[in-house]
Amino acid sequence: MTPTVLLLGGTTEAMRMGQALAARGVRATISLAGRVKSPAEQPLPVRIGGFGGVDGLVAHLKAEGVTHVIDATHPFAAQMSANAVAACDALDLPLLALTRAPWKAGAQDRWIHVPDMDGAVAALSGRPRRVFLALGRMNLPAFGAQPQHDYLLRLVDAPDRLPLPKAQVVIDRGPFEVEGDLALMRAHRTELVVSKNAGGTGAQAKIVAARKLRLPVVMIDRPAIPARAEAHSVEEVLDWLHGDTARGV
Repeated sequence: MTPTVLLLGGTTEAMRMGQALAARGVRATISLAGRVKSPAEQPLPVRIGGFGGVDGLVAHLKAEGVTHVIDATHPFAAQMSANAVAACDALDLPLLALTRAPWKAGAQDRWIHVPDMDGAVAALSGRPRRVFLALGRMNLPAFGAQPQHDYLLRLVDAPDRLPLPKAQVVIDRGPFEVEGDLALMRAHRTELVVSKNAGGTGAQAKIVAARKLRLPVVMIDRPAIPARAEAHSVEEVLDWLHGDTARGV
């Protein structure tokens, strides 16, 4: 059976997965949420925007004749991942998540673990500090509750407006290097970093830089996602896809 793949993307892993599928001539589409105004060029045909919940995703999978779904979204895209599990269960379609291992604190790290974004906002109460808020623009409004800080924001797109009264914006796209993040934090005189536990290597430079500078990091734990099959490399996904199609699944 010739597979038709829907690749849920928006990450470095999704880009690599897309390149591998394209190189092998697999019929596939990559879906992007549309939160970035100018997404990086993709190796596959692109669909941009939401599906309209589980029902909308089910309808899309049926209409496009999708046989396999690969979820390579960001570890914090919990709603999209949950919808993918529900839609594939409803249609009895094979689903595999291409995931990254979370970061783990080492002996030299000074992490303050919080369970969610509200916990991160609460962790910033108190005296004004110089904070590297490394979260992306969608999460910025919540930190309006802590306006006393001098924030450093690194964003892919320039924001239309900022919900923070004191903020310096750097427009850049990863992956980033440790030396660059060290220079950025030193220039801003950063005292505290706020980060999601995204895992992987593309955004890890700020964590390594914070360790070298002995800075505390407010680390936001990953959200819960329904149980699903997971792989940790492009090769594993290709083996899964080949095995399923060879068996006519």
